Amino acid sequence: MLLVAVSVGCSAKEARYPADYARYQRIDKAVEALSKAYVKKDASAFHALLLPSDRTDKMEAWAIKDFDTFQDITLDLAIERIVIDGDQIDVFVHWHGLWKREQEETEQRERGHGMLRWMGVQSILLAGYDGDIPFGISLRHKDSSAPSSVPSR
Repeated sequence: MLLVAVSVGCSAKEARYPADYARYQRIDKAVEALSKAYVKKDASAFHALLLPSDRTDKMEAWAIKDFDTFQDITLDLAIERIVIDGDQIDVFVHWHGLWKREQEETEQRERGHGMLRWMGVQSILLAGYDGDIPFGISLRHKDSSAPSSVPSR
């Protein structure tokens, strides 16, 4: 009798809020797709994840500049926290990466924390950002006197 009670207590639980869980999965996949498109230097895949706006257009231009500047890009983009308010989704991330130019032997290492603002429920698109994001690394160190921060927005 005790054995039966223990096995029932350990049975798999169904998700309490399956629609919310499915949305979190879509958000996670969108962040992963953005990171993969950037690392693979796939401008069309990167563009497909963006909601058209001045801010995302600027970020896309920074990413394309990185694609042209660096031979190899490695990026680890990890989600710290997700805050959802209706259609607006703020994804707080930390990241670190390596950027290698064609002719240089050394790699450029960078890391930071930022927020990616996504919009949508079924279709998740990037609408904005805040803080330190990894896109635009090529513009950060144009000269040695420039501060190592995100290019002005």
